[in-house]
Amino acid sequence: MFDDDLKPRPKPPAHVVGQDLAALSVHELAERIALLKEEIVRLEADMAKKEASKSAAASVFKF
Repeated sequence: MFDDDLKPRPKPPAHVVGQDLAALSVHELAERIALLKEEIVRLEADMAKKEASKSAAASVFKF
């Protein structure tokens, strides 16, 4: 037996941008929309943190 056989396989992504949606039910589409909305909130929060950090650094080095 090889070590690779014992390693858990990575879980496939819940959604891939641009994938075919024809086989998905309305419920599955709604779940994916909710997942993507949560991801947007997470991305916006991280962006706001980085903008605040950049602004703080700019004010320190302002002459």
